[in-house]
Amino acid sequence: MKEKTTVAEHYISYLEAGNLKALTKLFSADGIVVSPIYGTLKAATFYETLAKDTTASKLMIKGIFEEPTSGNIALYFQYDWTLEHGRQVTFDVVDILTFDAENKITSLKIIYDTVQARAWVEELREGRKTD
Repeated sequence: MKEKTTVAEHYISYLEAGNLKALTKLFSADGIVVSPIYGTLKAATFYETLAKDTTASKLMIKGIFEEPTSGNIALYFQYDWTLEHGRQVTFDVVDILTFDAENKITSLKIIYDTVQARAWVEELREGRKTD
């Protein structure tokens, strides 16, 4: 069984690489992602949608924090995100990971300032409607 911090480190690595198969294997079968832009989705659906909107991601871990009584992990990182239409945005993110007994992620809550990212995702979606 992998340690939670190891799972968190793999999560960042797989997310940056766009490795959806490895990424979704970190989640339980019913694992969810709660995103301020995409809403609450099954993990596989969330990452497929994110991959469709993304041409490049660069992530830099700033800290991994484990809450001792619950075992939840908070990942603090910088996300340099290039969207499909070429817009780029950089922001700090905190992801809260909740685990099951096998250290699979059952839920991941994403927290960040969406002001610029939301506008560009909406622009991207509008562009797809007119194509």
